[in-house]
Amino acid sequence: MAVKWTGGHSSPILCLNASKEGLVASGAEGGDLITWGEDGTLLGHIQFQGADDVTSVLFSHSRPTKLYASHGETISIMDVRFLKSSLDQFHVNEEEINCLSLNETENLLASADDSGAIKILDLENKKVSRSLKKHSNICSSIAFRPRRPQSLVSCGLDMQVMLWNLQKARPLWITNLQEDETEEMESPQSPGQLLNPALAHSVSVASCGNIFSCGAEDGKIRIFRVMGVKCEQELGFKGHTLGVSQVYFLPESYLLLTGGNDGKIMLWDVSSEVEKKQKSPAKHTHRKKTKRATYTKQGGNTNASVADEEEHGRISPKLYIEHGEKVNWLLGTKIKGHQNILVADQTSCISVYLLNEF
Repeated sequence: MAVKWTGGHSSPILCLNASKEGLVASGAEGGDLITWGEDGTLLGHIQFQGADDVTSVLFSHSRPTKLYASHGETISIMDVRFLKSSLDQFHVNEEEINCLSLNETENLLASADDSGAIKILDLENKKVSRSLKKHSNICSSIAFRPRRPQSLVSCGLDMQVMLWNLQKARPLWITNLQEDETEEMESPQSPGQLLNPALAHSVSVASCGNIFSCGAEDGKIRIFRVMGVKCEQELGFKGHTLGVSQVYFLPESYLLLTGGNDGKIMLWDVSSEVEKKQKSPAKHTHRKKTKRATYTKQGGNTNASVADEEEHGRISPKLYIEHGEKVNWLLGTKIKGHQNILVADQTSCISVYLLNEF
């Protein structure tokens, strides 16, 4: 069962982020931004002028009291100890921002908006260093690649996923999800799955920097590998019966959290498939064994055992949660030393699920 953090927002929560120190920030419709302690206590609150929805929040990696927030077409930089006003504000996007991403060296902040544009903000010089315009519809999600501070991936409602190097104004690689090969499916179409277009909602890059995932409206979860200046799709599988609204790789692993419009949350282990394709036939004896993580079932049943998965070569969820509400945002974070899933949905509360590893 989920623990509910309540008493902060009065409208649906749209985004979440957590700092290394255990602080949590949430943004909601109507311009509300709230910070929380590890136990769900309310620490701070601000309502931005104009009451534009807070669509993305992001803690600094190196300074856990620094918080970036997008609301409307504006980016605000906050100190969570004094939330009453912004340290800095930038208005570099022409339409509503959907997602922010900060690179590892923290000198660049990317913001993706409804026009399909991605603005790259040079935080040291406080100016736009790049404007990336290739998406023909809303750019819904962006993510800098770990260990590659000049490289990011993006996806949008034009059904396209792109790989960018910021030294160039055009993407290095583009794929249209609607045109990808159906034979790459790892499992048959789920019962009741609607034939929806592959509008891309969310991207997440694994800590290695070369593997990333994309969730789309057609209910499919795709795993890509970056290979120099291009990408290849490694996996494509389904578990959700409606669109996949969120994907999130847990740090230092190939464990992938997904949330859907069907109100379901799942945890997938794609390590065996990813490492199988990394393996060179001539060097297979040197492949390192990785410890598989298994988690308890909450609110539902997994579709198959690990043995079944290996026998049939299919991906099945390690964890299945019947959350019940459309997932707006999710992330995995450690709270008091334990791994948890934080979920924002159509309600005004945050749901917290404990992942019990055994």
